Amino acid sequence: MGKVTRALGTKLSKGTKDIAGLTSIGGIEIKADTIDTTTLNSDGGYREFIGAFKDAGEVPIEGFFDPENTGQIEMQSALDTGLAEDYKITFPTNPKAEWAFKGVVTGFKVGDVEVDGTINFGATVKISGKPVLTVGTAG
Repeated sequence: MGKVTRALGTKLSKGTKDIAGLTSIGGIEIKADTIDTTTLNSDGGYREFIGAFKDAGEVPIEGFFDPENTGQIEMQSALDTGLAEDYKITFPTNPKAEWAFKGVVTGFKVGDVEVDGTINFGATVKISGKPVLTVGTAG
């Protein structure tokens, strides 16, 4: 088995501000549409395809609500503006690895409280354009 790294220390940043108190950051899953290019003389009666537009999906996040964390509070403001802004997921790996992407906040929630629980926070960021995975050199 290759090198396995614990998730503890993974961060999501919006611009230069970390979103604090997170317990879960959804992974980036890129999918591609296809265009059918099958013709009457396609080999063996099999359909043929070429790649088309790609969609990097959404990044759902969850955690504990912290009214003093400006990163969390700015997620609601970002939902209101609807603008694509800079985000980064930084992994605690060696070598350093991170996803950088533009995203639009499409969901925001504070609540889901129970008698024996905490006050929860959540948001969803729709990726706009191509995300970039960067892996540095071991240090």
